[in-house]
Amino acid sequence: MTPQSHFMVMAPVTPGREADLRALLETMNARPGLADPANALVPFGEFEELHFARFTVLDDATLGDIALLGRPVPSLPTWFAFMGDCDGDGRALLRRIAQRAGAGLRVLFAHCEDFDVRADLSEWMFAHDRPVAARYVNTVGRTVRQVREESALQQALSVRVPRGPAAAGRDAAGIHAELGAFVRDEQRAGRLVLTPEAATPLAWRLADLAHLLAIPLAGLLLLPFLLIASPVIIGLLRWRETTDPQICPRPDAAALETLEALEDQDVTNQYTALGSVKPGWFRRTLVSALLVLVDYAARHVFTRGHLARVQTIHFARWVFIDDRRRVVFTSNYDGAHQAYMDDFINKVAWGLNLVFSNGIGWPRTDWLVLRGARIEALFKPYQRRHQLPTQVWYKAYPGLGLADLARNRRIREGLQASSLTQAQALQWLRLL
Repeated sequence: MTPQSHFMVMAPVTPGREADLRALLETMNARPGLADPANALVPFGEFEELHFARFTVLDDATLGDIALLGRPVPSLPTWFAFMGDCDGDGRALLRRIAQRAGAGLRVLFAHCEDFDVRADLSEWMFAHDRPVAARYVNTVGRTVRQVREESALQQALSVRVPRGPAAAGRDAAGIHAELGAFVRDEQRAGRLVLTPEAATPLAWRLADLAHLLAIPLAGLLLLPFLLIASPVIIGLLRWRETTDPQICPRPDAAALETLEALEDQDVTNQYTALGSVKPGWFRRTLVSALLVLVDYAARHVFTRGHLARVQTIHFARWVFIDDRRRVVFTSNYDGAHQAYMDDFINKVAWGLNLVFSNGIGWPRTDWLVLRGARIEALFKPYQRRHQLPTQVWYKAYPGLGLADLARNRRIREGLQASSLTQAQALQWLRLL
């Protein structure tokens, strides 16, 4: 199995150069909201390991909300971010991208304050690669190569399946055998490729096992302290929950129009959001601890197609910036934006509340998990107001949603089965 990883290279935009950067990013798109895989600056399509990528200007229009908590508005930079979700080692891929697209990356990062044109580009990106606080991968081990090969298999088989009168009275198991022979012939001719799954790297296995054991062990060690401190923790939480302001005005109409223009260019959409953590040590410590737990669950529990009850997310990540004063959240999800939000409201509002209720202005919660995102009339304006346009967004397998990926995997597994009963063969044929 090839595990997936992530990178997020960030640098502050030089004051006065943001407009030029945005204009340059526009040249990378085939149409608004969808990158040209062969664009001249960073030809994403040449990197087989890359599932999704984006270039985003992180310009926080909600930064002033902190004034409603009686705190001065901080002076924080506008960031420029290059993010990707990939197979294997993210830094190894960054090095390859720097080698192939170094000239284009230098043109882009030249708009950032601390970029030195004489610096080694790979090392500069490594130094600016932000650690992920929590991440989610829909199906760990499913590679871009696998997705593309299984899609090609599905397309090749679907045109050869007897349908209508031609299928009447045919033996389903016999058709399965015929299709298996056809695929073997295509493989020998090099027209179809089905790459065997790679061995899981030992270092990754050991690191994953260490993480699996370390977090519960740390929890056990902290448990006595948490039990003793629980009355204070609960009291602080409830006091803040009843006094923190809700800041959920309708988003600016022009900003909403910009966001909507970038959506529904594919069966999958992108989401980028930025918000400030409520000030003070309590909220900062709480959200940090909760994201450790979210990351643990995503790495060891929700690894096969669903995040709690939500089954439409390909990849997601939470990243702290500005000394943990702000959090960036990004995701790649199937379907329309409203359906995505409804999924969270109806299925995992409690999960949203756990993390995002520590953000300034979140709809008021009770006991950390109740209400909050359940208050639809407040939650939906809140999340839209914190959402940012994703200027450049790349997807390695356009037109394919998670349901297609799962179906194509089942087609491959069924094809490779040595024998099927009539009922099993018929069920398999229905996938085609």
